Amino acid sequence: MELDVTTSAGTAPAYAYTGGKPFDPTLPCVVFVHGALHDHSVWTLLARWFAHHGHAVLAVDLPGHGRSRGAPLADVESLADWLLELLAAAGVARAAFVGHSMGSLIALEAASRAPERASRLVMIGTAYPMKVSPALLDTARDAPRAAIDMVNAFSHAGLAAKPSAPGPGTWLHGANRALMRRVQAGQTGVNLFHNDFQACDRYGGGLDAAARVSCPAHLILGDRDQMTSPKQSRELAQALRAAVQTVPAGHALMSEAPDAVLAALRRALA
Repeated sequence: MELDVTTSAGTAPAYAYTGGKPFDPTLPCVVFVHGALHDHSVWTLLARWFAHHGHAVLAVDLPGHGRSRGAPLADVESLADWLLELLAAAGVARAAFVGHSMGSLIALEAASRAPERASRLVMIGTAYPMKVSPALLDTARDAPRAAIDMVNAFSHAGLAAKPSAPGPGTWLHGANRALMRRVQAGQTGVNLFHNDFQACDRYGGGLDAAARVSCPAHLILGDRDQMTSPKQSRELAQALRAAVQTVPAGHALMSEAPDAVLAALRRALA
């Protein structure tokens, strides 16, 4: 599904995957927001399940990522505004905001800016503050391919996942590396990886945003996450009065523990 989204930077087409079902804005809506150097495809299993079980689904590509056009946005606040404009363009008055990693900060900020439009907030693989080490930021700036390899090593708790989704024989490290390289290559003249990491590193409004969120909040965390350690989310969870669920995975928990994440999200959105 393609929508024209207007922000202060202008109007540009945005893409959202609808889970294999025609989008119906009269159904309860779930909007999925991906993390740094990813796209909508990380949500395929979850998006399809909810789309086939009575929900309208929008798994977005952020500006400059995947199929969405327009210049990449440099901060979480601008991305939250963009997300709210996309929902307006889709005719959605209220939605559950679900985000992974950088996307979890965008979901938090959007839910805080328009609390009446958020029915649930689910932050997956999250932490606050989401600081990036100077060494990784420098590598992302100077040698993004090397940084992609570093992040893949940090994001996965094991070499392989139990066969489930996307299917037996899938090499999680290689698939995620290929996705990140493709998304990075989709931007000419912009280091998208460094842009995204800087957005995470600079975001300083998380606790203030949490205070403005009025909907039920849930955190779904990987118990072996080296990128956003569960202990880094405790203050945020307290500020949101959030329910916290952990699954046996690292930071790439949607692919490492797909069934457990789906079960956790079903509980969060029940």
